[in-house]
Amino acid sequence: MTLLTILLLALITFVTRYLFLERRLPLRLGPNLTQILSFSAPAVMAAIFAPILLIHDDQLNLSLSNNYLWGGVIAILAAHRTSNVYWTIGAGTTAFLVAGSLF
Repeated sequence: MTLLTILLLALITFVTRYLFLERRLPLRLGPNLTQILSFSAPAVMAAIFAPILLIHDDQLNLSLSNNYLWGGVIAILAAHRTSNVYWTIGAGTTAFLVAGSLF
């Protein structure tokens, strides 16, 4: 039963991606749906990173000693200012390490 479930989920995943990636199929998304879908990646990233940055020991942690929060805030600022992935990663990681050693 588990193998059947895995195979069915793999088939569903493949078909949903194939429909949008195969250029010969006449399936095209309208401009409104394309614009709506452009917000899905930032929403997923926020849903992944918000608990990592803000929740520790099952409680909201907004204190100045939260090095995850420092790294995240600096990385967001660096991404906004530079639009460069390398500067963003470097600045966020540096802030995380510095905050971890200070607090």
